[in-house]
Amino acid sequence: MRILLIEDNRRLSDSLRATLLEDGYAVDTAYDGVEGEDMALLAPYDVIILDVMLPKRDGIEVCRSLRDQKMAAPILMLTARDGLDDRVLGLDSGADDYLVKPFEVKELRARLRALLRRDSVNKSGSLVIDNLRLDPSTHYVWRGETPLDLTAKEYALLEYMMRNPNRLITREMVTAHLWDYDQTIASNVVDVYIRRLRRKVDDPYPVKLIETVRGAGYRLRDPEKER
Repeated sequence: MRILLIEDNRRLSDSLRATLLEDGYAVDTAYDGVEGEDMALLAPYDVIILDVMLPKRDGIEVCRSLRDQKMAAPILMLTARDGLDDRVLGLDSGADDYLVKPFEVKELRARLRALLRRDSVNKSGSLVIDNLRLDPSTHYVWRGETPLDLTAKEYALLEYMMRNPNRLITREMVTAHLWDYDQTIASNVVDVYIRRLRRKVDDPYPVKLIETVRGAGYRLRDPEKER
């Protein structure tokens, strides 16, 4: 999953980015409202974390402008203002959630997971396809009763595919959602990670879930929806 973090406090931004990278997210950063809005319109972000007090253009204006331009990505607003009217203003501007500073990283993580569940068919938290189960809160993955040992990027790729079951996933879509602007990747990197996932997720089991769509990309089958 790819996150845009718009926060002018460099120390806080660096700390949050390090935490989110550790959690397996791809993270781009912006330090003012104008830069943040421009970046938000350039890539398919899964979540935008937006500070209210920003130079050049404040977060409320950025949020309203993005919604006016049909930006659908969930927006989590950060602010030191904890008054009721401030929270209402933030939500009415188009934000999906509102987190008051200072906050615990554990709460930020939980709110991000909740926002990522927003458009998911499965609202329980865990993602389940056939006997493949992924828990975003712990990053544990099982096939049947067997835990799977995945790298951070393998996990991120599997989570992205499980949030989009039976949907064609192109290589371009994967790179846009799983790698940030600072990373340079080889042209075959998606195929490499798909092969690694197949060895762990599919090869030991009779039912194969990861399909190649020749000349187009890949698909994670949900057998239940094919019946």
